[in-house]
Amino acid sequence: MSSAVSSGLSVWDRRSALRGLAALTAILSATACTSGQVAPVRLAAGEPGGFFWEFSGLLAAAADRAGSVPLEPVVTGGSAENLQLLRSGRADLAMSLGDTAQDDIDADGLTAVGRVYENYFQVAVLGDSPIRSAAELSGRVVSIGAPGSGATRLSERVLAAVGLAAPNAVQRVVQSMHAAASALKAGSVDAVMWAGGLPTPAFADVEGIRLLDLATVVATLRRRHGMTYEAVTVPADVYGRHPAVTTVGVANLLLARSDVAEPVVAMMVDLLLDQPASLVPAQAIGSQFLDAQSLIQTGAVPLHPGAAAEYRRRHG
Repeated sequence: MSSAVSSGLSVWDRRSALRGLAALTAILSATACTSGQVAPVRLAAGEPGGFFWEFSGLLAAAADRAGSVPLEPVVTGGSAENLQLLRSGRADLAMSLGDTAQDDIDADGLTAVGRVYENYFQVAVLGDSPIRSAAELSGRVVSIGAPGSGATRLSERVLAAVGLAAPNAVQRVVQSMHAAASALKAGSVDAVMWAGGLPTPAFADVEGIRLLDLATVVATLRRRHGMTYEAVTVPADVYGRHPAVTTVGVANLLLARSDVAEPVVAMMVDLLLDQPASLVPAQAIGSQFLDAQSLIQTGAVPLHPGAAAEYRRRHG
């Protein structure tokens, strides 16, 4: 663990750990007494079939196996909606793209449990499309992401990076991944933009899909918006037959409200550290960060005190 991070982490000695367990026991006991069962921790996830939703389901199953606090994944449009639910108190935990969370860093109560995966921003056209670059989307009908998703914001940044920021530069359509996949197959949109794993299930059955290379876009995004973006490679033939391309990578963060009890967040850290093999979604080719050194790299979003303490207790 880096010295910069270590200096900000409080040491959990044996007495601190016991106090945390006692606090958690009290929380669970009080809940059980009033409702007859432990209230689940609500996790704002994402669209069914998407990366966030798949990971959230695996995390909930891991919590169940461990006898931990039960997790309840909540269907949402994605990162932006997840942050709204987190700030309003309607969710305790949330999945978010790192750039969306960083843009909302001043929001009260926004903290991180860990950096869990890399998300791949993808721009797809059909194989016989004449479109060969993002700049050639000019005048086209483009699906830019689901309502409430972080992908819509990143789509706008990618369009701006290639000179298509003007409202009339492309005809924007906001729709779910499944609707976008159907629209691409039907020819009602010329291209689809989304952020997800590899392969993203909603697009795995679209025959002849071809991804646009975004190598020239990454440097512009980093210059304008910071180091939250990086160049990542999509291997060849992830979706049928297509060459490898470079695209935009952005981290997935597991977030928590700052007022969530520290022992509850510590349990989430334990699941990430103890059950990494069971938390790998099918759409996670080469993109997982489920080790202590990677989990703590949450950028501008501070670790929740309970997460910081648990990483420190376990790994020094």
